[in-house]
Amino acid sequence: MTGSAARAVPPGPTTVLVIAKEPVPGRVKTRLTPPYTPHQAAGLAEAALYDTLQAVRVMPARRRVVVLDGRPGSWLPDGFEVRPQCAGGLDERLAEAFAGSAGPTLLIGMDTPQVTPRLLAPALEPGAWDDCDAWFGAADDGGFWALGLAAPDPRLLRGVPMSTDRTGAAQRARLTAAGLRVRELPPLRDVDTAADAVQVAAAAPDGRFAATLARLTEGTGR
Repeated sequence: MTGSAARAVPPGPTTVLVIAKEPVPGRVKTRLTPPYTPHQAAGLAEAALYDTLQAVRVMPARRRVVVLDGRPGSWLPDGFEVRPQCAGGLDERLAEAFAGSAGPTLLIGMDTPQVTPRLLAPALEPGAWDDCDAWFGAADDGGFWALGLAAPDPRLLRGVPMSTDRTGAAQRARLTAAGLRVRELPPLRDVDTAADAVQVAAAAPDGRFAATLARLTEGTGR
């Protein structure tokens, strides 16, 4: 639902950033191939991004920004700005995303299509930043799916080792070492592998990601 038919959402105090990659075959979700083809993996990535943006879209936010590696496509709903990702490692790209924001900011990825407005609400509702400097959502693989900062500071991310099973612990330790008061969002599973995809689809059976996976599974007999 887009355009004039969309439900008006009142603004909130927090900017929401979605760090994303254009769903181009061969460039996204490469760990899904095999068993899926690059085109199928890109279709799953696009569905994951769509579901993520829909969850963000219905939440109160000061701004909604897709920090994008690539070009926007038909998956981008109304109400989002697009900002290009900078070059460099993931820590630098996340740091730069925060550097471009002012005031309370929540960053999430596109790899958790099971995210819902209810899961995001604690960090976006009124009072989210009372006695709180940071929000942290751990990922089941040892990373993190959400990071919120009351005062965005790129130094809190630069140099954190990314894409390891200790990334989440290292990032959270960086927050606490800086003296920040941290609140937790529920842990979620990233979609990295085919097994992840099955579990995430089961957790959010009504989303586009689950429907896309079901079509692929039906077509291959898996």
